Amino acid sequence: MGKRKRLMAEGLKEAKKVTAIAKLNDVPTSPRKMRLVADTIRGKEVNLALDMLKFSKREASIKLEKLLRSAIANWEAKNQDKAKELDNGNVYVKTIMVDEGRTLKRIRPCPQGRAGRIRKRSNHVTVILDVKQPVENK
Repeated sequence: MGKRKRLMAEGLKEAKKVTAIAKLNDVPTSPRKMRLVADTIRGKEVNLALDMLKFSKREASIKLEKLLRSAIANWEAKNQDKAKELDNGNVYVKTIMVDEGRTLKRIRPCPQGRAGRIRKRSNHVTVILDVKQPVENK
């Protein structure tokens, strides 16, 4: 069993060498609004995803575009020998996750002397890039 785990760990280590990860923590946007933008670029090629984010009218797309550029820079740093893959359009957004961050609780006056609670939500975004594997014809 120990040998099997070691092989799995080495396989994961090899996979992490070619994938690039970028994280953005505590973005002051609600997770729902960020997920709407993230869903549009999930699985898309990075150049297409950048264009989609650049011309999107949503506020969350500005932060997501900056994060995607960071992930691309991380991918270029890890894969200097495969620079042409980026130009060929083989690098794509493998995974994009939007998780809920901390919620700041504020109080606002409401009718009849009550206090209403305002929840200022935030989120954490993680982007993982990978290279499309060539399809083998049988």
